[in-house]
Amino acid sequence: MPKNRCVFLDRDGVLNKDRPNYVYDPGHFEIIEGVPETLKALKQRGYLLIVVTNQAGIARGLYTREDMHRCHEYLQQQCGGAIDHFYYAPSHPSVSESLSRKPDSLLFEKAISRYNIDPGKSWMVGDRERDLIPAKKLGMATIIVGENQSDYADYKGNGLWEVLDIIIGYGQ
Repeated sequence: MPKNRCVFLDRDGVLNKDRPNYVYDPGHFEIIEGVPETLKALKQRGYLLIVVTNQAGIARGLYTREDMHRCHEYLQQQCGGAIDHFYYAPSHPSVSESLSRKPDSLLFEKAISRYNIDPGKSWMVGDRERDLIPAKKLGMATIIVGENQSDYADYKGNGLWEVLDIIIGYGQ
């Protein structure tokens, strides 16, 4: 059985606008322009779409898992259900350590196993270096979007919509 190709996505700063005090209310969950269309285009080209996100506000008691799930439901509604799975790490080093939290790779490894993913044909799009480190470790191509720089990035773009051509053009 052939392995699947996947685009792993960080959430805050890639799919929705990041906020200094966390994003946990669907009323403040602002999807970045072009994201729904880009996700649909990736799905049409046969990519699985998996979100891997650190959600430290849960461990810090700032919001609940239910608050986060409501944001994910809203994102799915706005993006036509394009996302195949959400993996999240609810821990924060000030409260609890976890191998699930990026830059560790446990959540990626779970997704690779569950969805029969070929890391060599997959991508990670993040807005911070910690998003890219686990993907590089596992052999994925990496893209950083936004203002930050990273030695772990194979490519850079302003936003997800801008890197669509890089992903779909690779290897064709």
